[in-house]
Amino acid sequence: MKPVNLNQYRKTKAHADKKARADQNAVKFGRTKAEKRKETQETQTLRDRLDQHKLDGE
Repeated sequence: MKPVNLNQYRKTKAHADKKARADQNAVKFGRTKAEKRKETQETQTLRDRLDQHKLDGE
């Protein structure tokens, strides 16, 4: 039987746990490019609409 380096085992396990958590967060909070682009366009449309309603003195 081959001896096991516990420090290396712990680091490998921690790395795998961190990667799994990152993948879960990507699914939970991530957005596609299309979603980001759509939100940017909507924000710009609302900003333009607000600018159209401003008075000349402002």
